[in-house]
Amino acid sequence: MNRKFMSLMLAVLMVMTVVLVGCAKKEEPKAAMTKAAQQAMSMESYEMKSSFVIEDLQMNVGMVEDDPTMTQAMTMLKNAELTLSGVYQAEPQQTEMRMGINLKGDLAMTFNVDMVMTTDMLYVKVPNIPTMPLPEDLVGKYLAIDLKELAEEAGEEFDPAMLDAEKNQKFATEVMNALLSEYDQEKYFKEVAVKDANLPEGVEAKQVVQFFVTNDNIKEAIDTLVNQAAPKILDIAAKEEYRTLLGLTQEDIDIAKEELNNVDQGEFEEAMTEMQQYLKINNFNINTAVNKDDFPVYQDMAMNVEITEPETDESMKIAVKGSTQYSKINEPQTFVVGIPEGDNVVTLDELEQMGW
Repeated sequence: MNRKFMSLMLAVLMVMTVVLVGCAKKEEPKAAMTKAAQQAMSMESYEMKSSFVIEDLQMNVGMVEDDPTMTQAMTMLKNAELTLSGVYQAEPQQTEMRMGINLKGDLAMTFNVDMVMTTDMLYVKVPNIPTMPLPEDLVGKYLAIDLKELAEEAGEEFDPAMLDAEKNQKFATEVMNALLSEYDQEKYFKEVAVKDANLPEGVEAKQVVQFFVTNDNIKEAIDTLVNQAAPKILDIAAKEEYRTLLGLTQEDIDIAKEELNNVDQGEFEEAMTEMQQYLKINNFNINTAVNKDDFPVYQDMAMNVEITEPETDESMKIAVKGSTQYSKINEPQTFVVGIPEGDNVVTLDELEQMGW
């Protein structure tokens, strides 16, 4: 399948995971989610903090059990935590964030990566990583990456529209509307009592809505995505303003549509039936809490699935949890780092001269 089409579909799924949202007044769950998805896209500034934890990771597969390196990697990833905190504003466009990585096991380590992004520049603070000793005069400085120059070196044309926050928001809103319109409220959505939602201290919400997938509806959920939602999403991506945003050509869209239209429904149905024999969903849901101003202020997701190959008894289990909290929505923001400059900045050319 075309790689750009697969990238687009992956982006859609990520948007679905991150942006499935709550309500304005207390409404029916699906209507509330649709309305708040649009409101989420109107956030012009905010503070945020996220975390993602791999709570369980098990693989009973020969290639893993026979490879000490793979076993060690599995141990490191189990209970690994990724955190992200930062500040965003649309005008002038500026993002400041810190990504934290906490690995477990024999090679346990913790380090942070600070980043600043503007319309055409990305600054990445060189971290101090124990297993990757870097020159002292480089650690702590910001590596400046000119996105336009980077695109030119790759033989591509840099289009600032690809980083247009307003256009990205508009595209995401249309995609979310297309997705949500295809999923049945009774099968995939429900309301969760605020008191039962385990919201963090300080999060004030008037409604919490849950999107969920179970063993009973997973087959239909995938069928809906492929045969009903995906064609609509491709039509949205085909709009000229969005093709530029996504770096796609009309030929890319046409190829993706052709591949989608040529899906053998008999084989697809057989694959979905087979999937139900080896896939067990213990838990998959996304809860979103919305405040009095209709903004999604908190989301958490939990996924616990098991895959077992009936003929070989090989299996895999993965359990993950994640959450995102927004605050100071559409308020003036304070940037701690600002735009790095002077001796605190190293360009790619200077890095190359240093032998890296």
